[in-house]
Amino acid sequence: MSWTAHYDYTNKHKGVKKGGLSKLNFKLGSFIKFFSPYKKTISLVLIVAAIAIILSFAVSMWLGKLVNLNLPSIGSITTLGVEAYWDANLTDKIDEGEKVDWGTILVGSTNNVTIYLRSVSNIPTHLGIEITNLTFSSANETVLYPPQNISSYMHLTWNYNGDLVNPNDVIPVNLTLRAEYSSDFINYLSSNNIRSFSLNIIINTSEYENNLYPTR
Repeated sequence: MSWTAHYDYTNKHKGVKKGGLSKLNFKLGSFIKFFSPYKKTISLVLIVAAIAIILSFAVSMWLGKLVNLNLPSIGSITTLGVEAYWDANLTDKIDEGEKVDWGTILVGSTNNVTIYLRSVSNIPTHLGIEITNLTFSSANETVLYPPQNISSYMHLTWNYNGDLVNPNDVIPVNLTLRAEYSSDFINYLSSNNIRSFSLNIIINTSEYENNLYPTR
């Protein structure tokens, strides 16, 4: 009796498994049959998607090589109406035209330099800043002066808020240099084989705004 009961249960269990597989096969067949008329369309969509992914990856790799061009930057600081220092104690003065190493600039990135400014004006004044003499150097050391549309991709900003600066006031200033991410800029760097660039920074008080280089 025990053997017969076990035999009946096993056969019944196998029947359930067979029935489940049959239903699964039926559903799978129906699924395939439903999408069969769209086989070509689905294949085309998959091919286009694969091509798009491959192209996107290739372009990313290409841009990655360009964006990571090594662009060390050397600049200088000229001040008019203020003195510039490297430290808050005003012991390490930045001489006129002294070189400033910005380090390596990557396209789309920013580099920062902190300096301390002391007003030597005899009246309360505002401060101004600008970039001059932006040049690029190619791998063969040719110096290039970029056109306006290219130089506009180099941005210099600071955190000076425009407040009046009294005589002998000392304020810390953070200078931020950014190389804008742009296909035009990248193409210029690549086609000219640019390897470095330099620029000059002029910081002046308001009485020098209309005459950056007064007669002395």
